[in-house]
Amino acid sequence: MIVNPMIQQDQLYMARALRLAEKGLWTTDPNPRVGCVIVNDGKVVGEGWHEVTGEAHAEINALNQAKEQAKGATCYVTLEPCCHHGRTPPCTDALIKAGIARVVVAMTDPNPVVASKGIEQLLKAGIKVDTGVLSNEAETLNAGFFMRMRHERPFVRCKLGMSLDGRTAMASGESQWITSQDARKDVQALRARSSAVMTGAGTILADNPKLTVRDNELPDHLPKPKTIKQPIRVVVDVHLSMPLDAQMLKLEGKTVIFTASQNEDLKSVLKQAGAEVITLPSTPSGINLSVMCQTLAKEYEVNEVLLETGATLGGAMLREQLIDEIVLYIAPMFMGNNARALFNLPHIESLSQHIPLEISDIRAIGRDWRVTVRPNYG
Repeated sequence: MIVNPMIQQDQLYMARALRLAEKGLWTTDPNPRVGCVIVNDGKVVGEGWHEVTGEAHAEINALNQAKEQAKGATCYVTLEPCCHHGRTPPCTDALIKAGIARVVVAMTDPNPVVASKGIEQLLKAGIKVDTGVLSNEAETLNAGFFMRMRHERPFVRCKLGMSLDGRTAMASGESQWITSQDARKDVQALRARSSAVMTGAGTILADNPKLTVRDNELPDHLPKPKTIKQPIRVVVDVHLSMPLDAQMLKLEGKTVIFTASQNEDLKSVLKQAGAEVITLPSTPSGINLSVMCQTLAKEYEVNEVLLETGATLGGAMLREQLIDEIVLYIAPMFMGNNARALFNLPHIESLSQHIPLEISDIRAIGRDWRVTVRPNYG
């Protein structure tokens, strides 16, 4: 099979741009992670990535490095260049002014403010534009941003630690620690990339977690940010049973409680303790989880949610088809048939009602195994 050298070259430089984009995994939220490589006469003359929200975009950082060598060059960028004035000026104007001859784009921007308008502007300026190079990889990197723009809800990733026989805690609730320290450190990277970490009131009452990112436990494969941006802490608390001495209420950053309770006194006390309390429509099983996710996307610009919770809320989110990815940390132990299961799914009574899963990754994390799956809701 003969492969077009131009296609090979485009894929090579786009892969480099994607590696650059990943450097912003913990810092660009709520903006997408974007990387850019500028090539002139077969030589990389400039590269950059979007480092922090509100600062220069990837294209600008690459152009600043390329300087006059950008004229007549090809620009590889993992997302369509912006063409509007947001927190920063349009990147399309800068590319045109620099004399870029060709732009290769991994994906068009689903943001309605851009949505192919950036490409149209480049084409009108006489710049050749090619799209779709390594688009799947680009979408995976920004799954949350694309979900928010297309469906007005965040991408929800559920993290679970379990034994080899699929148990998450003993019948008493004892669960510390099923998985190893290596697995717990790996979870820090998941938290750091997330806009919000979500749990239920039961987890707060049982474990009193902080749900924070610990920068000293982050892996070394990405540049450490100067300051860690803590994800929003989200608590699903139907009856407002959140204790006032909960650790997360004493920490910097936002704690948002979603409830169905109409008790104004409890709301007032929790607000005084530092939480934001949002009342949502109630359902037979609790609160309207779909509306909750939409609220997180619209009001808080949440791209990715890391769901760290028990079987009740996890099962409810799965039944509502609101979990997009599940990350399972499997410890080499058996906990017995009386221990707690992963999800409460009482509606499944026959094999034909099962929820099929697509495995996307399996790897060892210390003594544990990490299995990443995506539910196939059909």
